[in-house]
Amino acid sequence: MKAQRDGFALWQDFGVLIGRVLIGWLFVESGWRKLMGLDAFIASLVNRRVPYATVLGWIGAPLEFFGGLALMLGGVTRCAALAMIAFTIVATLIGHRYWEITDAALRRMQQAHFAKNLAIIGGLVLLAVTGGGRFSVDGWRRR
Repeated sequence: MKAQRDGFALWQDFGVLIGRVLIGWLFVESGWRKLMGLDAFIASLVNRRVPYATVLGWIGAPLEFFGGLALMLGGVTRCAALAMIAFTIVATLIGHRYWEITDAALRRMQQAHFAKNLAIIGGLVLLAVTGGGRFSVDGWRRR
């Protein structure tokens, strides 16, 4: 019975690792693009009439990149997941305001992106609760 439980725990650890890497990669890739084109990112925030666009651009792009990296590596996973939840909520409310769009096709597309971000937030909540798992920097520091 103990061997069966240990085998299941191993699969859970691999599952957390895979989920952590996949969700973290979303943020790393997107954050890197924003960092490499920071002026364009800030301009997009200005175009959306985001207050303090420059400050938020300088905060948001590194937060997205390094928060995603922390998730992928499993370092300070719970804190990183909470930070990325806040980031995703703000980004969703800035970028996917489907309720303001009158064109039906664009509205459906933005509503789908809004729903996708809700699912990402759900995954981040799970990481905030479970932590990085055994195969993470957090797990390595616990040993």
